[in-house]
Amino acid sequence: MSELSIKVVIGGRTYPLTINREDEEKIRKSVSEIENNIKNLKENYAVNDMQDLLAMTALEYANDSVTRNNSVEIDKLSKEIINLRNGLEDL
Repeated sequence: MSELSIKVVIGGRTYPLTINREDEEKIRKSVSEIENNIKNLKENYAVNDMQDLLAMTALEYANDSVTRNNSVEIDKLSKEIINLRNGLEDL
């Protein structure tokens, strides 16, 4: 596993990172999505404070993550219920 030192700019600040070389594209895409979200928030709301924009971006991504995780859990539970029902039908 090869490491790579890169610098990314988020919200006008530069952050040096040491990452696995194979993660570079994913990291750069993530930074681009954050920057795009900040830009969209600035354009659609009367908010210019970078801390507020970053906090709202973090909230949106955290909410998406929780929503995705919950639907994964529901899918797992649904499959288990079906398996249990099928097992009971076989008795």
